[in-house]
Amino acid sequence: MSINKHSPSMNPVQWRTLWISDVHLGTKDCKAELLNNFLKHHQAEQLYLVGDILDGWRMQNGVYWQRSFTRLIRRILKLSKQGVPIHYITGNHDEFLRKYANNALDNIRLVNRCVHTTKDGRRLLVIHGDQFDGVARATRWLKFIGDKGYDLLMFLNRCYNRWREKSGLGYWSLASFLKSRIKRAKTYIEEYENGVAYAASRQGYDGVVCGHIHHAAHKTINGIEYYNTGDWVESCTALAEDHQGQIHLLHWPEMKSLGGSDDSKELSEQASAA
Repeated sequence: MSINKHSPSMNPVQWRTLWISDVHLGTKDCKAELLNNFLKHHQAEQLYLVGDILDGWRMQNGVYWQRSFTRLIRRILKLSKQGVPIHYITGNHDEFLRKYANNALDNIRLVNRCVHTTKDGRRLLVIHGDQFDGVARATRWLKFIGDKGYDLLMFLNRCYNRWREKSGLGYWSLASFLKSRIKRAKTYIEEYENGVAYAASRQGYDGVVCGHIHHAAHKTINGIEYYNTGDWVESCTALAEDHQGQIHLLHWPEMKSLGGSDDSKELSEQASAA
């Protein structure tokens, strides 16, 4: 997986397009402060929010809210007021918004799916992707079990990383480790990716941008460009299109630790190129 680098000490990188998904505002694991910082250092002509920005599932059991969540929403609203088109694609955790699809508030457009045309003319289907997840489409009871299992995993992840922080160690993702080590998890990811790419191919698109499974990726599957935005719960990743139409996978925590570098300067110049 290719990860591009950019130093936050530089002026904001100017992109043609940014894609972000799976922020899960309303949960303890949401990295809203990191995302807010990312948006300070990366500007785009248009922004796609590819589902699960709000976590309506968690809010049903009580609202957990931090000031960083409010600051992030204010930043997104500020971008809208500045004239940046924002496309909000609904996900399964914010599915309560789906009945309001095809409505707009100023420059914020709420949709269930949409199409993005890159600078070099490729047509990309943009969709959250939960409809290609067998568990997300399963019975309410099975969804409950899967959801609670993920809650437990993230609880253990928080506990372990609190210990690592006290020990002077950096963040380590238990979920990412399991995804890369457990055969069934790897098979699930591959099946999901193949299913999404196949659907995009059948509908005549050149590629697809999705989220949902919290596994950032850029790969070609049977001639279809598959892009997954990742998440802002663990990996803190986004997709960015430069002004030549090339799409980059960005990893913000790694970029923040780089400082000034030739790689970051090159990326900034590439993104801003006409």
